[in-house]
Amino acid sequence: MTPQSTVPSVRSLHRFPVKSMQGEQVETLTLLPGGALGDRAYAVVDAADGTVASAKYPRKWGALLGCSARFLGEPTPDTAPPPVAVTFADGRTLESGRELDTALSELLGRAVTLSADPVAGAQFEEQWPVIEGLAPQGFIDGTTVEHSDGEAVSRIATAGLTPTDSFLDLGVLHLMTTSTLAALAAAAPESVFDVRRYRPNLVLDTGAAPEFLEDDWVGRTFAAGAARFTVTMPTMRCVMTTLAQEGIPEDRDTLRTIAKVNRRSIPGMGTWACAGAYADVDAAGTVRVGERLG
Repeated sequence: MTPQSTVPSVRSLHRFPVKSMQGEQVETLTLLPGGALGDRAYAVVDAADGTVASAKYPRKWGALLGCSARFLGEPTPDTAPPPVAVTFADGRTLESGRELDTALSELLGRAVTLSADPVAGAQFEEQWPVIEGLAPQGFIDGTTVEHSDGEAVSRIATAGLTPTDSFLDLGVLHLMTTSTLAALAAAAPESVFDVRRYRPNLVLDTGAAPEFLEDDWVGRTFAAGAARFTVTMPTMRCVMTTLAQEGIPEDRDTLRTIAKVNRRSIPGMGTWACAGAYADVDAAGTVRVGERLG
């Protein structure tokens, strides 16, 4: 079976109610033109300048990755997202509101609010580890605004390739295959390539298919019931994938490995270290765990 004809099934589904926090694993996920329903519905926003907090700048926002968020009701299309409950690393759980904003501000050492209202032109910050082949140097140089621990930090617009303003970084839908995770583990057996590092919406079971299969799917459309989505580009990886999470150690070799074994040229954007893929949603519908994609 060729990579193009490989038919994956849905291993697991994920949504992240609050950007840069741990999220929810679900049995079904509604796909909409703007992305997975409920995914990055909220973000923590700097009260001073409107910057959207992202653990891609670890020194400033990395503590968010130690928090987990869950919806207190099921999100529905065309309505405001339901409130969330956020559990902190110390075990406290607080619901949306002023007390949560205060606790997040104390955690991060600056005044922040939890927002469900993305703003046009909003930006996030991203730190660039000194790893050969990670990203085009021209892009890094052209977006750098400061340095942290000797590494460049960029300011980048949110929702770069989404149809409307959102708290997504770039693409609408993010998928990753089991064969890619297996290829990374084989390339660096001493490192932990847990899927939680990569925060995809869909984890697709591809069995013994070739490594980095997603790269060959660019332009291919998949169906799941009424839902249709088209793979648009490989996913460029970042420092966030190296950070410690519960049961996962900090390890920059995970990102260094991707930069060694899977650098991909993206039209108009240069060459990047990639694993996984972004997709656009062509038709709304619901995806279920265990479902085979058409």
